Amino acid sequence: MNKRINTTDLRVAAINNTLFAPTTLPAALKKLGFVQADPIQAPAPAQDLILRLRVKNYSVGDLDRRYASLDIEEDYFYAYGFMQRSHWRLLHPRNTDDLSSLELQVLQTLQSGEPFHPKDLEEQFGKEKVINAWGGYSKATTRVLDGLHHRGLLRIAGRKKGIRIYQITEQSQQHMSTDERSRELVFLLCRIFAPCLEKNLRKLPFSKPEGCDTKLILAALLADGLIERHVIDGDAYLFPASLSLGGTADGASSVRFLAPFDPLIWDRERFERLWGWQYRFEAYTPVAKRVRGYYALPVLWRDDVVGWVNITKTDDGSYDFEFGFAKKIKQPAQFKIEVEKEVDRMKQFLQR
Repeated sequence: MNKRINTTDLRVAAINNTLFAPTTLPAALKKLGFVQADPIQAPAPAQDLILRLRVKNYSVGDLDRRYASLDIEEDYFYAYGFMQRSHWRLLHPRNTDDLSSLELQVLQTLQSGEPFHPKDLEEQFGKEKVINAWGGYSKATTRVLDGLHHRGLLRIAGRKKGIRIYQITEQSQQHMSTDERSRELVFLLCRIFAPCLEKNLRKLPFSKPEGCDTKLILAALLADGLIERHVIDGDAYLFPASLSLGGTADGASSVRFLAPFDPLIWDRERFERLWGWQYRFEAYTPVAKRVRGYYALPVLWRDDVVGWVNITKTDDGSYDFEFGFAKKIKQPAQFKIEVEKEVDRMKQFLQR
C-alpha cells in the first residue's frame, strides 16, 4: 500500500466508521454490528446513550420497547449486548454437553415454547440461592436460566420491568463450518472497532468457536484483501478495505457526548493513541480515587475528544452538566455554542 496515513486520518476514519448520520433503529443496529448493554442509568443505560446519536428521535428505552419486533438477540459477544440474529447465530452452537439435572428439568418444563418470567419457575423449582460470579447471591433457577441462555438453548424474548423474559430457542441446523463462523466473527470485530489496534484485536477475548485462531484468520483476511494493515507511530492498525480514510469527520461542527462503552472509545489504549489522554470508566472506582467522575461521558468536538461531562439528575427533575477538560479548546466561542446544542439534545432525549 502506498497511502500515507497519519493519526488525524485514523481519528476521522474511526469517527466516520461508527458515528454515521442518524437513521432508523433497525438500520443503526445493522451498521453498528453490536451494541453493548449496561444497567447503570447515569443518566441512561449505555445502549440508549449509544443509540441516541445514531437513531432519529431516539428516546430512553426505545430498544427495550421495540426489541420483540427487531431481528436481534441479546447475548455475550466481546461484552454483553444486542446484535443482529444473523450474527448471533455465528456464536452458536456453544457446548451443550453435561447439562445438570436441574437444567434438563427446566428445559423439559419449557417445551411449550411460550415466553416465561423467572418467577414462573420458582413454585416448581424453589427459591434456593447460590453464590453468583460477583460473590453475592442469586436464585438457583436464575443461574440455570443464565447458563441455558449462554449455551443458546434459551433466548431473551423481552424484558418486564428490567427482568429478562425467556423463551426456548428454535434449534436450526448450523450450515457454516467452525472456520467460516470464526472468520465472519473476526471480520465483524474488525469492522466494529475499525481502525483497530492489531495487537488488541488479536488478543481480544470474545465468544469464539472452539479452535478459532484470531491471528491466523487476520492473516487470511489480509491475504484476501478484505482488510488492510497500516503502521502509524509504531502501532499496526487494521480496518476493512472498504473503509474510507480521507475527508473530514461526519458532523464535524458538532459536539457529541459519548457513552462510556461507545465503540468509538471502547478500546482505551486506542483512545489514548488517537486522542492523547487516558479515559477510564470509574463507576466501580472508590470515590476518593476517581479522576473524571462516576459516569463521565467523553466529549467529542469535531474530530477531537477534548474532555468529559458528568450528568446528574436533580431533586426537581432537571439535569446538571459538569464538564472537565483534558485539552485546550480550539475556537472556544463556537465550542460553547455547540455544547449548548448538545446539552439541549441530551435533555430532550432524557425527558421524552
